[in-house]
Amino acid sequence: MEIKVDKLVQTYIKIRDKRAELAKQDSALGEQLDIIEAGLLETFKELGADSLSTPYGTVSRRISRRYWTTDWASFYQFLKEHDAVELLEKRIAQSNIRQFLEENPDLLPPGLNVDSRYTASVRRK
Repeated sequence: MEIKVDKLVQTYIKIRDKRAELAKQDSALGEQLDIIEAGLLETFKELGADSLSTPYGTVSRRISRRYWTTDWASFYQFLKEHDAVELLEKRIAQSNIRQFLEENPDLLPPGLNVDSRYTASVRRK
């Protein structure tokens, strides 16, 4: 069975465009949810409540925390001093490891896995 490249490219672009359209719709829906959440939080504040039940569902207020640093050098030093590497997530910085391996081709970190594959890049005319 012969597959025509022009048809594949046309279909690829059509699907990519649809995904972009759906992403815009999702963004708009996310903004609407943010407005509704702000209204709910204001209601909790006015009522002095942390949980409300309605015929459609129960909503509760909770504290969400996110932590970050503005001083990585000091933060790394703190991790070393307190042997607290578990405060970091287990994830490899992709561009950094790629650069490291390019500069040190004979030096491989133990347990490192690599998945290499070709990908196709499609541009509209």
